[in-house]
Amino acid sequence: MSFIKKTTDFILYDMWRRTGEEFGRWKRLGYLTLRSIVITVRGFLSHDINTRANALTYSMMFAMVPILALVLAIAKGFGFEQIIEEKLYASFLGKLGAVPTIMEFVERYLETAQGGAFVGIGLLVLLWSVYSFFSNIESSFNTIWQVKNTRSYTRQLTNYITILLAVPVLIVVSSGVSILFNTATADSQFFAAMAPLKEFSIKLLPFLTCWLVFSWMYWAIPNTKVGAWAAFIPGILVGTLFQLLQLLSFALVAFLSRTSIIYGAFAAIPLLLTWLQLSCLFILSGAELSFAIQNNEDFDYDTDLRHMSRRYKDYVTLYLTYLIVRRFADAEEPQTAQEMAHENHLPTRLVNQLLSRLVETKIVRETYIEGKEEKTYVPARDISTLTVGLVIDSIDKQGTERFLSNPTPQREEFWQKYNTLRQSPTEMNQLLVKDFL
Repeated sequence: MSFIKKTTDFILYDMWRRTGEEFGRWKRLGYLTLRSIVITVRGFLSHDINTRANALTYSMMFAMVPILALVLAIAKGFGFEQIIEEKLYASFLGKLGAVPTIMEFVERYLETAQGGAFVGIGLLVLLWSVYSFFSNIESSFNTIWQVKNTRSYTRQLTNYITILLAVPVLIVVSSGVSILFNTATADSQFFAAMAPLKEFSIKLLPFLTCWLVFSWMYWAIPNTKVGAWAAFIPGILVGTLFQLLQLLSFALVAFLSRTSIIYGAFAAIPLLLTWLQLSCLFILSGAELSFAIQNNEDFDYDTDLRHMSRRYKDYVTLYLTYLIVRRFADAEEPQTAQEMAHENHLPTRLVNQLLSRLVETKIVRETYIEGKEEKTYVPARDISTLTVGLVIDSIDKQGTERFLSNPTPQREEFWQKYNTLRQSPTEMNQLLVKDFL
């Protein structure tokens, strides 16, 4: 029982009270890894990732044919549509035997979009299907990253078109590298000596392609700045899981085709849906991990902050105000929230929250200075009039008041006396609650 309690206390409290600066490199890495896993699991549950993955699966099913139609149209324009088709037949869709049906849909889609009375409608439906799918992915990523503002429609369209152009190019480059390995091994003495590595390199190539694709997704899709490691680590993990899922799916399709259990010829439908749903689940879980890696320090003292007393919060708020005013009085360069947090061993998330309160109450204001990309903070009023009482009073009054309608005479009298007593702490300390009125 003692072990369970210690483990629970460690996960809930102790792990979040130890900052990375207290450890050596390897122990710090272990703490950050464990914390990132816990933050990812919390995000998975709080954002209901399973439901989001289901919704994304439906969106992907609806957009599959339009996306393939656009990719093949682009590939046809560059003259390498044959390579794209070969890759489709070699993929999970090919193993399911769904490619001929999909290609037939694609051909009809392209014919509808190219001419006839429905050219405008067909093109609009095609573009809207693709836009809706990518927009759903971006919205899910922004929710995970707690980003409230989305990109403008112009930037969204630009990004989505870039993706559609990059996909066939990446497939062709991947195929070209694979061909290069085979031909070079046969024709070159150097590559002939390296023949044992040929099979490994060819098998590694699909993994490498997936790593690059998913890493790029986690770096580019959220409407915020994502660090390289925060994109690369989940990109490798999810890319590997995606490839393993595809290999497992190949084996399952082969097994079902031999036994024809349950669904028989219709087995492709539930298998395809399951494969898409798991793929979406991996992608969104990777986004949660990406957020956890980049924002790990923001969760220092996480449980304590959620149960923080008002007095302690006021103390930290007043201390931050003091730091800002003192630097201004000494004509020193203003600091960013990150600098204040690191220099004073404070949780970054708490500093950001309290500085937002101070900005809203017009105690401090945000400003940008040369040489710093992030905003810094300076006093918003004359520091000779900025008293401790004024700061505390401004914080207390932050938010809406007197919104309760139809006050009774007794309630109104209570409110007036309460405001009077606030000006006299000594009298407030002596007055019994039963004698308030």
